[in-house]
Amino acid sequence: MGEIEQKPSPGSRLGAPENSGVSTLEHGQKLPPTPSGKLMSIKIQMLDDTQEAFEVPQRAPGKVLLDAVCNHLNLVEGDYFGLEFPDHKKITVRPKHVVVKFVVKFFPPDHTQLQEELTRYLFALQVKQDLAQGRLTCNDTSAALLISHIVQSEIGDFDEASDREHLAKNKYIPQQDALEDKIVEFHHNHIGQTPAESDFQLLEIARRLEMYGIRLHPAKDREGTKINLAVANTGILVFQGFTKINAFNWAKVRKLSFKRKRFLIKLRPDANSSYQDTLEFLMASRDFCKSFWKICVEHHAFFRLFEEPKPKPKPVLFSRGSSFRFSGRTQKQVLDYVKEGGHKKVQFERKHSKIQSIRSLATPPTEPNSEVPKQVSKLAIWSQKELLFFFFNTSHPQIGSLTGSPHLSELSINSQGGAVPASVILSPNLSPDTKQSSPLVSPLLNDQACPRTDDEEEGRRKRFPTDKAYFIAKEVSTTERTYLKDLEVITSWFQSTVSKEDAMPEALKSLIFPNFEPLHKFHTSFLKETEQRLALWEGRSNAHIRGDYQRIGDVLLKNIQGMKQLAAHLWKHSEALEALETGIRSSRRLENLCRDFELQKVCYLPLNTFLLRPLHRLMHYKQVLERLCKHHPPSHPDFRDCRAALAEITEMVAQLHGTMIKMENFQKLHELKKDLIGIDNLVIPGREFIRLGSLSKLSGKGLQQRMFFLFNDVLLYTSRGLTASNQFKVHGQLPLYGMTIEESEDEWGVPHCLTLRGQRQSIIVAASSRSEMEKWVEDIQMAIDLAEKSSGPTPEFLASSPPDNKSPDEATVADQESEDDLSASRTSLERQAPHRGNTMVHVCWHRNTSVSMVDFSVAVENQLSGNLLRKFKNSNGWQKLWVVFTNFCLFFYKSHQDNHPLASLPLLGYSLTIPSESEDIHKDYVFKLHFKSHVYYFRAESEYTFERWMEVIRSATSSASRAHILSHKESHVY
Repeated sequence: MGEIEQKPSPGSRLGAPENSGVSTLEHGQKLPPTPSGKLMSIKIQMLDDTQEAFEVPQRAPGKVLLDAVCNHLNLVEGDYFGLEFPDHKKITVRPKHVVVKFVVKFFPPDHTQLQEELTRYLFALQVKQDLAQGRLTCNDTSAALLISHIVQSEIGDFDEASDREHLAKNKYIPQQDALEDKIVEFHHNHIGQTPAESDFQLLEIARRLEMYGIRLHPAKDREGTKINLAVANTGILVFQGFTKINAFNWAKVRKLSFKRKRFLIKLRPDANSSYQDTLEFLMASRDFCKSFWKICVEHHAFFRLFEEPKPKPKPVLFSRGSSFRFSGRTQKQVLDYVKEGGHKKVQFERKHSKIQSIRSLATPPTEPNSEVPKQVSKLAIWSQKELLFFFFNTSHPQIGSLTGSPHLSELSINSQGGAVPASVILSPNLSPDTKQSSPLVSPLLNDQACPRTDDEEEGRRKRFPTDKAYFIAKEVSTTERTYLKDLEVITSWFQSTVSKEDAMPEALKSLIFPNFEPLHKFHTSFLKETEQRLALWEGRSNAHIRGDYQRIGDVLLKNIQGMKQLAAHLWKHSEALEALETGIRSSRRLENLCRDFELQKVCYLPLNTFLLRPLHRLMHYKQVLERLCKHHPPSHPDFRDCRAALAEITEMVAQLHGTMIKMENFQKLHELKKDLIGIDNLVIPGREFIRLGSLSKLSGKGLQQRMFFLFNDVLLYTSRGLTASNQFKVHGQLPLYGMTIEESEDEWGVPHCLTLRGQRQSIIVAASSRSEMEKWVEDIQMAIDLAEKSSGPTPEFLASSPPDNKSPDEATVADQESEDDLSASRTSLERQAPHRGNTMVHVCWHRNTSVSMVDFSVAVENQLSGNLLRKFKNSNGWQKLWVVFTNFCLFFYKSHQDNHPLASLPLLGYSLTIPSESEDIHKDYVFKLHFKSHVYYFRAESEYTFERWMEVIRSATSSASRAHILSHKESHVY
């Protein structure tokens, strides 16, 4: 990605445009002088049509005024905005009568890059203005669809009489009357859509239009033909009227300059191009020409550079050309800053909306008699007291936020969602796209809610047996509690749901429930026996015979032998999983039933995961017995029973090994199928999932975040979808057969960059780090080798979205859709899929990381349950919680008797460490979880449990390598 030489020709001097009606105030440009006084007052017209007066020092840089406006709005992403002003003569003569406009200056290629709801709201207002002023031209269908989203944002859900009355009073576009029926028809489809969702949908439609963000600058070509020039994130565009006739991508442009009225574009040499080396355009005046040149310089720097360009050193004797350079953060720096967090979240009011944003309605702590904000610029800021950053587990299709939450945390909720309490207000900041999802403050989990437990736990810890075998036995008990609850999801909760509706065939019922109920009954007895043994071991009953019961091997041996009698039921679970998925494909009613069940709080993991829990549990018993056999010397009285139990469970695991591998892949493919749209036949015999994760794809628009899915025959790349379920839309596929992979940082100037060359197309991608790149290289190369050796499935399964064959040098049509497809983005109210904004795919998207099937396989083995004490960074006491680790996530309960988790914390991307001396954590067995500004401390009850929590959490925070999993499978056959 070469940098463009951007400079005027020799002899050009700095000056303001004199003939232009509107100019952009550059960051470093001085404000014009005022006749008297040291401060000058300037009126700013906001995007919501209100006006605010700002006093700034005379001759201050333009950045001072822009910063004042952004600070006034508490606008975090202010770098996308600028100020437009009339010519200098008017300001100089009567500055107090001049109104400067606050406008969107930089339009990103993808509105999902705008992280803040306030930013998207302001962009939506800009689109509304451009429509009304005739700058954003489009066909009637697109115009009606755009206005329908504006109407939804301003008056709420459809009511025909209210709609027509509102449209009569508000003109959003010239000749609106002819579109009124179509606007009303489209508005009917938006029922339930929040103002924030309406903004998002509006921007999704607008960004695909050719004139989105385009500001035309009149010019003539060499033949004297009247044309218009414009600049966008992709490069320089040429229009005739409102029709784009040419585009010069940044990758093709070598140098931009101007000489008097001539604007010059020097192109990079291209043997296939018919263009000459330097293109010349004639503009109305030198000032017009220089103004457009500056706009081009700023757009190139903002969208193409990683950091702000360094200022040009001052010449010793003579100045040669303009010293103008882009000043401010680049888009990458803005994205990095917002993702890092640490900024305050603010409330704002939608001036034109009769229904307020949920975030606007959430009332912050206020002083008595304080006034409610009356306009967009009068903002209330939440207090910064640190509260709990975990999430409630809710079963609503949108994650929520309690009123008064101080600031947002990271994505964290149960895998499938749950019901929102009456006191919870849903936050549109989460939908349809956001950097991280918002937390809920739980009265059960916040810092003040639970009593301090330090003394109680210290006393109890002293009464514990100290033998490591005791804590291993206790792990059997704690994880058995969780396993029993997981079985009840099927035997109790799911069966109850099925019995209320006639949606599941009797044959399927008889395959699932009769094969789970015997297991539940058996493990209820097993748990009771284990807990009785622990009570004896701890001396809580029959203390005089305690010495005879300081062992667990005999209990395990007896019950594992009992499990062998249930093997016939275990063999049926894979058949049940396949039959359930087949039934879902063939029955809409069954699909809806399962979808609705997954939205219940009790179903904290995907439903089909619970069907595999009995197979997973066998591996846990095997691991426990391996640890016991390693701990006990052969002379120990418990060693013999432990070794015999290990032999029994190893035999069972070996028998189910093939089934386990097959079912894990089958389950994962079906889960991924729910996260993808635009694809057919993902689940076919022979296809194996390998890795999924976030990579940046290099195109004419620059680096764009994409989600990649690697299988043993094909690599898919997708973008974040706009459905109610937040699915990912497939953009293209690269068959692995014949593919080559090479590092290409030097060629493209992008860190951690790879070129993937397929037989039909090539793409350039960049990983977030060197380690991420190495994981992808390793897995893609392995998959290529497998494809070369295999005569496996032909990966022609895309239902739509033909492959993107554009190279990064080809620009503006890559990854775009036609206007005819715009109406397809509307949500179908008759068939809304469950909200999937919190699956592992979305965690990888938000954390900009990846996870492999290897990692999933390791995660199956690394599951743990038990009590932990939790402490926040700035809190004093510790709170006792029941914690379950599974599926790369910590789930939090008030006690082990709860049926569903209250909160959860996905761990991908977190770092796991031990607190340093400077952190003043003067307790034993404490570990620390840290992600950006989020810090949590957890305290275990013993050295053994501390090491176990560290072991399993480390498995989620650091991906397994290919070499590790190969040795892992050899030593832990399942």
